[in-house]
Amino acid sequence: MKNTYESPLSARYASAEMKFLFSPDKKFRTWRRLWIALAESEKELGLPVTQEQIDEMRQFADDINYDVAQAQEKIVRHDVMAHVHAFGVQCPKAHPIIHLGATSCYVGDNTDIIVMTEALRLLRDKLVGVIRVLSDFAMRYRELPALAFTHYQPAQPTTVGKRATLWIQELLMDLEDVEYQLGKAKLLGSKGTTGTQASFLELFDGDFEKVKELDRKIAEKMGYEACFAVSGQTYSRKLDSQMLSLLSGIAQSAAKFSNDIRLLQHMKEIEEPFEKGQIGSSAMAYKRNPMRSERIASLARYVIVDSLNPAITAATQWFERTLDDSANKRISIPEAFLAVDGILDLYSNVADGLVVYPRVIEQHLRRELPFMATENIMMDAVKRGADRQQLHERIRVHSMEAARVIKEQGEENDLLDRIAADEIFGVTKEELSTLVDPSQYTGCAAMQTQEFISAVVNPILKEYDSIEIKKAEINL
Repeated sequence: MKNTYESPLSARYASAEMKFLFSPDKKFRTWRRLWIALAESEKELGLPVTQEQIDEMRQFADDINYDVAQAQEKIVRHDVMAHVHAFGVQCPKAHPIIHLGATSCYVGDNTDIIVMTEALRLLRDKLVGVIRVLSDFAMRYRELPALAFTHYQPAQPTTVGKRATLWIQELLMDLEDVEYQLGKAKLLGSKGTTGTQASFLELFDGDFEKVKELDRKIAEKMGYEACFAVSGQTYSRKLDSQMLSLLSGIAQSAAKFSNDIRLLQHMKEIEEPFEKGQIGSSAMAYKRNPMRSERIASLARYVIVDSLNPAITAATQWFERTLDDSANKRISIPEAFLAVDGILDLYSNVADGLVVYPRVIEQHLRRELPFMATENIMMDAVKRGADRQQLHERIRVHSMEAARVIKEQGEENDLLDRIAADEIFGVTKEELSTLVDPSQYTGCAAMQTQEFISAVVNPILKEYDSIEIKKAEINL
């Protein structure tokens, strides 16, 4: 057994790809890429940086001497300066110009932005994968009538496929927000200790144009179109709040889906996948608990609450910067991304393996359908000359009595028998049976589903044809 705490998000839930993005290797390799980009840009703008120094830095870009950095950090108590030292040990010729003019946030904040942006792209791809799976499901069951619910009480029927479009629509809203955030991604750049770029103005002998060009060059070398125009020492922590607000939105959508599936599984209409050797309960061997949907809900709750962390941090930063964001950031942001990564893998796995039981769905629908058919029955009787007000009262009485028998005696719904036996309606049981075809009561559900998938979803998915979605694996 291990004798130290390890985050369950890393051990149980998140994918290897997401865990790498928030790993020390990714972080410190990105620091070195940023130092190289800074040195290259400074050389191109006329500072005394040589190609030999840059080549030396490139040679050790991914070969991080952690032992040297860790030993130095114990002495200086500063992670950035420890890694500057370690890089300099490997690159003695470049040592004098590593981190030239920069402050710690140059590597720290720019790396945070890069990692969050790449992590958001990974989640974007997984969102697309879930939408694809649910779209296939919606089309497959677009015509299958099912009892709908408002207030968790039986309501006018829908179809299984139409219900799935509601899940898809929320994910499309999330995808739109993600693309908007990715579309405006920008780096901090190199802004100096209070955001004034004073050190760079000094290096470039007062040439403000070169100071601005330095930011532009760094952004380009790191794959970005721009840097924030202004900043304090850090990028605005509002960005972290926006990022986790997005993740909270995805978590909300996933939790809605998971709750629906858990309720449907309780009714035995639809089940999440259940593996051959899976155990539902340590005591009750017959149980098939919706464990994966429950896990989605559990992780989603964590993310929704966690999104308050950067919101409060953004609201409480003082002037050009304070350091009360740092410890919180190191926990709240990676864990939110890892949790949503796990959520989307679970979502994809559940959606791809949903088991539908049409006969149970039909049974539940037919039990309630006579109540829903009463308006049509009443209208047909009015057409034959009956009094609408008298019919309404008789239907109310018969409905209350049929409901009492169902609830108190556990019998089937006999409302149609009661109406057929009531002469005021002038209709036989056989004639009534034609009024309780479930497909007559689903309105435009099947057509809405068909149009939504073909006119809304498919054009969006076509934009992501090049994305290959891996089949989600659930670790534990």
